[in-house]
Amino acid sequence: MSLSDPLGDLLTRIRNGQRAGHSKINAPASRLRENLLRVLEREGYIRGFERYTVRQGVDELSIELKYNEGSPVINKIMRVSKPGRRVYAKINDLQKVYNGLGISILSTPRGVMSDHEARQQNVGGEVLCQVF
Repeated sequence: MSLSDPLGDLLTRIRNGQRAGHSKINAPASRLRENLLRVLEREGYIRGFERYTVRQGVDELSIELKYNEGSPVINKIMRVSKPGRRVYAKINDLQKVYNGLGISILSTPRGVMSDHEARQQNVGGEVLCQVF
């Protein structure tokens, strides 16, 4: 099966899993998805994730979602840069999400990182998604 937007698919799986109250979800594995999940784990939006092999050549990610007193930690997760319209931002043009309560996740020349880390390293890039 071919996806035109694999990152958008991952974000939708996370959104749907939290709406349904699941503790774990599965998604096809890729390096970009793993890097995005590492940022979400570092920032405290998910408990963790694990990559495992389904069969030779096919890997999946098992993502453990995080809840606070029964409500999902992620209130809103949305794709910013899409396959039809890429959104790039210089570090000075990057706006804070909900006055700093949320994060933007960027793909930079130094790797995938949150907007806080990008400001510290003074590097801009493609704005992949926003999480609140």
